[in-house]
Amino acid sequence: MSLPLLNYPLKSQNNRVQGFEVGGDENPFIYSTEELRSPGELDTLIFAAYRQVFHEQQMLKRNRQTYLESQLRNGQITVQQFIRGLVLSYPFRANNYDANSNYRFVQICVQRLLGRDIHNEREAQAWSVVLATKGLEGFVDALLGADEYEENFGADIVPYQRRRVLPQRAAGEISFEHMPRYTEEYRVKLEDLGYFQGLGSAYGPYKVPKALSLFGAAVTYSGAVALLGMVGAIALAAFGFISL
Repeated sequence: MSLPLLNYPLKSQNNRVQGFEVGGDENPFIYSTEELRSPGELDTLIFAAYRQVFHEQQMLKRNRQTYLESQLRNGQITVQQFIRGLVLSYPFRANNYDANSNYRFVQICVQRLLGRDIHNEREAQAWSVVLATKGLEGFVDALLGADEYEENFGADIVPYQRRRVLPQRAAGEISFEHMPRYTEEYRVKLEDLGYFQGLGSAYGPYKVPKALSLFGAAVTYSGAVALLGMVGAIALAAFGFISL
């Protein structure tokens, strides 16, 4: 018997407040298969889906899912099913699920599939339980099958960040697609593995990995010995002891 989704309070946050501002660059552009006028617009919709799911830093040619694209172009799957395939693909799993804690992965998926940030830690815990008990596929199906997804995007609309404009502020929130995919915890792991060393004072004093330091010392010693041998040979040749 599977556990039901735990209850969590809803906070009055940006995307739950009706907006009255004039449209601009910070307002989302809606991509839907119901409004396609040419094949080129479908290419734009597919690109928007990749950008929404994969984050700008993961928009790589090798991450393309050509089979899913072909199915969408032929009308075999909906946009919702295309989004599901992207989230369950190996590149997305390797770059986001494997690289993060369950809480951070839940936040990423809520942002990119439901178009909003998590309400609070209680919601992150609730969806983490779903992820732990139903697995990645069950978790993604639960998000895409939620009433919130159906009401805002349905089967034909690419998910988007529903509201970025903040009241009484000149600029809106940073878009989810520009946020880093990993947390401070993952960064600490990278630092323990030797990443970010020698990048300047902002990351601490310069540190050279021990293996690289030993290799450099060996190269320096070998070069010094070879140079000393060449100088000695030239000196002996100058006095006629040897010929070069």
